[in-house]
Amino acid sequence: QVQLVESGGGLVQAGGSLRLSCAASGRTFSNYAMGWFRQAPGKVREFVGAISRGGTTTRYADSVKGRFTTSRNNAENAVYLQMNSLKPEDTAVYYCAATTGGLPTNLSAYSYWGQGTQVTVSS
Repeated sequence: QVQLVESGGGLVQAGGSLRLSCAASGRTFSNYAMGWFRQAPGKVREFVGAISRGGTTTRYADSVKGRFTTSRNNAENAVYLQMNSLKPEDTAVYYCAATTGGLPTNLSAYSYWGQGTQVTVSS
Protein backbone atom coordinates (compact mmCIF):
# COMPACT_ATOMS: atom_id res chain seq x y z
CA GLN A 1 0.00 0.00 0.00
CA VAL A 2 1.04 3.56 -0.71
CA GLN A 3 -0.66 6.43 1.04
CA LEU A 4 -0.66 9.79 -0.73
CA VAL A 5 -1.61 13.17 0.70
CA GLU A 6 -1.75 16.31 -1.42
CA SER A 7 -1.40 19.84 -0.13
CA GLY A 8 -0.80 23.34 -1.41
CA GLY A 9 -4.05 24.07 -3.18
CA GLY A 10 -5.90 27.33 -2.77
CA LEU A 11 -7.31 30.40 -4.46
CA VAL A 12 -5.10 32.37 -6.83
CA GLN A 13 -5.64 35.06 -9.44
CA ALA A 14 -5.13 34.35 -13.11
CA GLY A 15 -1.47 34.62 -13.99
CA GLY A 16 -0.39 33.56 -10.54
CA SER A 17 1.43 30.47 -9.31
CA LEU A 18 0.89 27.63 -6.88
CA ARG A 19 3.03 24.69 -5.85
CA LEU A 20 1.30 21.46 -4.97
CA SER A 21 2.96 18.82 -2.84
CA CYS A 22 2.20 15.14 -2.51
CA ALA A 23 3.61 13.27 0.46
CA ALA A 24 3.92 9.50 0.19
CA SER A 25 4.18 6.82 2.84
CA GLY A 26 4.09 3.06 2.86
CA ARG A 27 6.02 1.14 0.26
CA THR A 28 9.27 2.31 -1.29
CA PHE A 29 8.44 5.59 -2.99
CA SER A 30 11.19 5.30 -5.58
CA ASN A 31 9.57 2.14 -6.96
CA TYR A 32 6.72 4.22 -8.38
CA ALA A 33 6.36 6.68 -11.18
CA MET A 34 4.06 9.48 -10.10
CA GLY A 35 1.29 11.21 -11.95
CA TRP A 36 -0.83 14.31 -11.50
CA PHE A 37 -4.46 14.47 -12.58
CA ARG A 38 -7.23 17.00 -12.19
CA GLN A 39 -10.99 16.99 -12.23
CA ALA A 40 -13.12 20.06 -12.81
CA PRO A 41 -16.81 20.13 -11.82
CA GLY A 42 -18.89 18.13 -14.26
CA LYS A 43 -15.85 16.89 -16.17
CA VAL A 44 -13.88 13.68 -16.27
CA ARG A 45 -10.59 13.36 -14.45
CA GLU A 46 -7.76 14.18 -16.82
CA PHE A 47 -4.03 13.66 -16.99
CA VAL A 48 -1.84 16.65 -16.15
CA GLY A 49 1.71 15.32 -15.88
CA ALA A 50 3.90 12.47 -14.73
CA ILE A 51 7.46 11.87 -13.57
CA SER A 52 9.59 8.75 -13.71
CA ARG A 53 10.89 6.85 -10.70
CA GLY A 54 14.25 8.57 -10.72
CA GLY A 55 12.84 11.95 -11.71
CA THR A 56 14.76 12.16 -14.97
CA THR A 57 11.82 11.90 -17.34
CA THR A 58 8.57 13.83 -17.37
CA ARG A 59 5.56 14.20 -19.63
CA TYR A 60 2.74 16.69 -19.67
CA ALA A 61 -0.66 17.28 -21.15
CA ASP A 62 -0.59 19.79 -23.98
CA SER A 63 -2.85 22.10 -21.99
CA VAL A 64 -0.22 22.64 -19.29
CA LYS A 65 3.03 22.17 -21.19
CA GLY A 66 5.37 25.09 -20.60
CA ARG A 67 3.41 26.27 -17.55
CA PHE A 68 3.48 23.31 -15.15
CA THR A 69 6.52 21.38 -13.92
CA THR A 70 6.60 18.25 -11.84
CA SER A 71 9.56 17.18 -9.74
CA ARG A 72 10.24 14.72 -6.95
CA ASN A 73 12.49 14.18 -3.97
CA ASN A 74 12.82 10.47 -3.28
CA ALA A 75 14.75 11.07 -0.07
CA GLU A 76 11.73 12.96 1.27
CA ASN A 77 9.10 10.73 -0.34
CA ALA A 78 7.52 13.70 -2.07
CA VAL A 79 6.44 14.84 -5.49
CA TYR A 80 5.63 18.38 -6.51
CA LEU A 81 3.67 20.23 -9.16
CA GLN A 82 4.76 23.80 -9.81
CA MET A 83 1.98 25.64 -11.62
CA ASN A 84 2.74 28.98 -13.25
CA SER A 85 0.72 31.33 -15.42
CA LEU A 86 -2.46 29.85 -14.04
CA LYS A 87 -5.70 30.26 -15.98
CA PRO A 88 -9.32 30.04 -14.82
CA GLU A 89 -9.63 26.81 -16.80
CA ASP A 90 -7.02 25.25 -14.51
CA THR A 91 -9.58 25.32 -11.71
CA ALA A 92 -10.07 21.75 -10.50
CA VAL A 93 -9.34 19.27 -7.77
CA TYR A 94 -5.78 18.05 -8.30
CA TYR A 95 -4.74 14.50 -7.45
CA CYS A 96 -1.43 12.73 -7.28
CA ALA A 97 -1.23 9.05 -8.07
CA ALA A 98 1.34 6.25 -8.09
CA THR A 99 1.99 3.67 -10.77
CA THR A 100 4.43 0.84 -11.36
CA GLY A 101 4.13 1.54 -15.08
CA GLY A 102 6.11 3.97 -17.19
CA LEU A 103 4.53 7.39 -17.58
CA PRO A 104 0.97 6.44 -18.41
CA THR A 105 -1.72 9.02 -19.07
CA ASN A 106 -4.67 6.76 -18.37
CA LEU A 107 -6.23 6.67 -14.91
CA SER A 108 -6.51 2.89 -14.82
CA ALA A 109 -2.72 2.50 -14.85
CA TYR A 110 -2.43 4.14 -11.44
CA SER A 111 -2.90 2.00 -8.36
CA TYR A 112 -2.83 4.53 -5.56
CA TRP A 113 -4.47 7.94 -5.30
CA GLY A 114 -4.50 10.85 -2.90
CA GLN A 115 -7.64 12.58 -1.71
CA GLY A 116 -7.09 15.66 -3.86
CA THR A 117 -6.53 19.35 -3.24
CA GLN A 118 -8.67 22.16 -4.63
CA VAL A 119 -7.14 24.76 -6.92
CA THR A 120 -9.28 27.74 -7.85
CA VAL A 121 -8.09 30.36 -10.31
CA SER A 122 -10.07 33.58 -10.43
CA SER A 123 -10.24 35.78 -13.52
